[in-house]
Amino acid sequence: MEQVPGKADTDELAVAENIAPQAKELAKTIDITDAQQIEQYAVGIQSKIAGFSDGVLANVRNKDTGYVGTMMTNLLGTIKGARIDELSPSTLINKIPIVGKVFNSFKNFISRYEKIEVQIDRITSDLEKARMDLLKDIGLFDIMFDHNREYFKELEIYIAAGELKVKELNEKVIPGLKRKAEGSGDPMVSQQVNDMVQMTNRFEKKVHDLKLSKTISMQMAPQIRLVQNNNRILVDKIQTSILNTIPLWKNQIIIAMGIFKQARALKMQQEVDRTTNELLLKNSQMLKETTASVVSIGEKGIVEVETLKKVNADLIATLEETIAIQEKGKAARKSAEAELVKIESELKNKLVEIKTDRKPIS
Repeated sequence: MEQVPGKADTDELAVAENIAPQAKELAKTIDITDAQQIEQYAVGIQSKIAGFSDGVLANVRNKDTGYVGTMMTNLLGTIKGARIDELSPSTLINKIPIVGKVFNSFKNFISRYEKIEVQIDRITSDLEKARMDLLKDIGLFDIMFDHNREYFKELEIYIAAGELKVKELNEKVIPGLKRKAEGSGDPMVSQQVNDMVQMTNRFEKKVHDLKLSKTISMQMAPQIRLVQNNNRILVDKIQTSILNTIPLWKNQIIIAMGIFKQARALKMQQEVDRTTNELLLKNSQMLKETTASVVSIGEKGIVEVETLKKVNADLIATLEETIAIQEKGKAARKSAEAELVKIESELKNKLVEIKTDRKPIS
């Protein structure tokens, strides 16, 4: 089955047909005996390709996209630095009994988030600038690609013209000179043949160098597109980060803080309820105990019967002991009185006795 040529084949055919007339016209202007012309043949286009290659290389070096990756890494590290997990409900449960510490923790998180937000905004601004630079580079690579394609087409014309000229020299000019030299026997004609062969060889090498330049130009096209495509990928990544990732992260921060506040309020309310229940239970127990004591005391007299009985017994014992002491005292006094009478009588008798025995003084 005959294959129908595609659009690319048709374009290449049209280009080839367009090159042929130009190559023929250019070949007619080539003077192989003009050393300067041969030396300068297609030098202009080769210089453009060399300069163009240096320009592409310099652009790739100067526009190294590694810094975009560094900014992305810094962005990721900065986002992780927010430590959203500190606002998780499980962490809050562990801290809720100490309300002051929870509040301070939340304030510290807000303060850290505000600092991180400034850093993220700065990184976002840098990423936006990088995105604009990459977009400019993408446009620049389009221009480079078009220039490279033009250089490639020019090289094809020069190469085709050179090949036509080499073919003419090898098939017509040199064979004609050889026949002329063989017929004349003139050494100078033979030298002309040798000179023509040498110039043809040098020109053929020149055409070969142009083919190498053409290969370089051909390789440059996918390289340009590769770098350009990498730039497009980075632009998409940056745009995704700016329009999706960073806003999503900020939204999650807001949601996390909202959940934190809700959880904190809930746990505080639960703590209030628990404290209230404990207070009610303690008051109820205290009321029960106090009421029982009051009722017990109220049912009792001012002085207990047992107390009165003890007091009465002590009083009777005291009275009995007092009477006994008084009786003993009375008996002691009677005995003392009798003893005093006895003493007094003895004293009187003694005094009488002493008075009788004493003689009067003469």
